[in-house]
Amino acid sequence: MATEKFETSLKKLEEIVRRLEGGSLSLEDSLKAFEEGVKHSSFCAKKLDEAERRVEILLKSKDGTYTRQAFEEEDP
Repeated sequence: MATEKFETSLKKLEEIVRRLEGGSLSLEDSLKAFEEGVKHSSFCAKKLDEAERRVEILLKSKDGTYTRQAFEEEDP
């Protein structure tokens, strides 16, 4: 999973959730899917944390202070 991309891991996690919510998996298959989902969830959380740190570095002022601004989505 080290070379995997965030988007790929997120899609796999979404598919695992769909399979688990479908209710057609055996208990053993559900446990395996859940375990795989936890790994993907952890990977995605780590990547999001890394991205947040990079954004904070980019927003850091020359005097060392941070300018925090709320993220605002553009209207479609």
